[in-house]
Amino acid sequence: MKKEFVVIGLGRFGGSICRALAEQGMDVMAIDQDEDKVNEFLDIATHTVIANTTDESVLKNLGIRNFDHVIVAIGEDIQSSILTTLMLKEMGVNHITVKAQNDYHEKVLRKIGANHVVHPERDMGKRIAHYIVSNNVLDYLELSDEYSIVEIAVNSLLIGHSLIELDVRAKYGLNIVAIKRGKDIIVSPQADDYLEEGDILIVIGADSDINRFEKKVMTVD
Repeated sequence: MKKEFVVIGLGRFGGSICRALAEQGMDVMAIDQDEDKVNEFLDIATHTVIANTTDESVLKNLGIRNFDHVIVAIGEDIQSSILTTLMLKEMGVNHITVKAQNDYHEKVLRKIGANHVVHPERDMGKRIAHYIVSNNVLDYLELSDEYSIVEIAVNSLLIGHSLIELDVRAKYGLNIVAIKRGKDIIVSPQADDYLEEGDILIVIGADSDINRFEKKVMTVD
């Protein structure tokens, strides 16, 4: 079934989420107090609304509690972000994702019941840092404070070796969950699969273990 989303706050972060969801064919209600921002999404979102979401009656009249997922992407106004999230929770919204400005903001959001809290700027900074430190790390996604999933390009140190020869689970505590090979993705690769030039490993594990493996991969190329 097609899911229904609400995006509150149409700045760069909220706007990009709204566009991405619409491109995937999802029903999206886009909300912002700024009429000009809302007008930008008239032909993108399923519904557009100019509204102050710190007004509980507004949220109720919009039927927000009937949507599958609400993304609170309010920019610098931390108070509005917190009040909106609190009211959404009290109204019984199933899933709430909120953009946090800082760690203190995140703590408050989690205490009042946000299901997922994101730090777009901080998370992007980490991804870029991993990319520029290692020529082999192509992408990085933080799963928790201690675990991540990364894409690592296979270099000359790894080419021609089978997964059982590398034995990254025993040596590094990591799991290779897939191999990208051109346009194909090998899911749950076998121990006797050999790595080829151009392959990309999708690896999951503790950050400390990933860092050890990265250093090993970075010894050449």
